[in-house]
Amino acid sequence: MNVTFLLYLLAATALTYLIRVLPLTLLRRPIRSTFVRSFLYYVPYVTLSVMVFPAMLYQTGSLAAGIAAMVVGVVLAWLFNNLFLTAAGTCIVAFLLSFWL
Repeated sequence: MNVTFLLYLLAATALTYLIRVLPLTLLRRPIRSTFVRSFLYYVPYVTLSVMVFPAMLYQTGSLAAGIAAMVVGVVLAWLFNNLFLTAAGTCIVAFLLSFWL
């Protein structure tokens, strides 16, 4: 094994551990600020959206198919509130349009 790889691995491990442990040690009391609580509530959703959005548009190889699938997904989610129906609908639209566009 390469020594620099092990050093990078150790640094990444330490940083990941610190990111997870530091809030537990610094914040011992419940957070009372409504702004901070709402901010922390939406962080997972924003992180997931930022990771998924570019892949959603460019994964089919056709930007138009990705945008059409996104529009269909938003409409299905808005109308039916059904995760399976939304995921299946977007996959079908992206699959079919990737052949035609």
